[in-house]
Amino acid sequence: MGRRLFASVLLAACAAIAPAAASGASSQDAAATSTYIRANYALVAAGHANISRTEASVRSVLSQVRRECPTAAIGSPQDEQSTALTNELIGKMVLAGGRPDRPAVASYLRAVGGLRWSSRSVNQAIGSYVRMLRTLYNLASPNLCGDVRAWAASGFKALPRATGPFVATFIPDWVSLGVLPAGLSRFETAELKAVAKRSGQFESQLMEMEARLVETWGEIMNELQLNP
Repeated sequence: MGRRLFASVLLAACAAIAPAAASGASSQDAAATSTYIRANYALVAAGHANISRTEASVRSVLSQVRRECPTAAIGSPQDEQSTALTNELIGKMVLAGGRPDRPAVASYLRAVGGLRWSSRSVNQAIGSYVRMLRTLYNLASPNLCGDVRAWAASGFKALPRATGPFVATFIPDWVSLGVLPAGLSRFETAELKAVAKRSGQFESQLMEMEARLVETWGEIMNELQLNP
């Protein structure tokens, strides 16, 4: 899961798949595109296969809060600090939901890390996505209950030391599974266009899952009594 659709709380972040002819592509562009589109397909296909496990992993965060720190933020203000802890919660949910996808993410990163195209925009789009995905999946899950309790113990005046750095890394590097930059389409063959289309279908279903998980986010916020 990622920021692609986390409803009104979250930002959209997946490029559109645009059809175009593959004529004019160099052999390097053609080879890189073939490798990339197949790797991207494997990534989103794994995410799709893991939807039930992902949802269960995110729900486990709700179970943990109910067990360990219900109403921990009761009486808290709605301010920049509450927003930071809200973002920490979102990060914890994203990392929990991503656990089933870790093998697929690792395979994707190995497959595409060295790919290059003649198009600067494609190199930048995919290079940026790869860096963000790698950073995201290297993050350690925060101690949400401990951090909310520490905030409450300070009279809601001081955030725990770990919250700021975690949020500062998580928010800019929060991405969903799969990206197909529009500029890549001009290097696609008819076969690769079909693979890209199937990837798009999987991504749509992942977006639907992310929309459903907004309800879980609301339940956790209510359980903590935390204002966004």
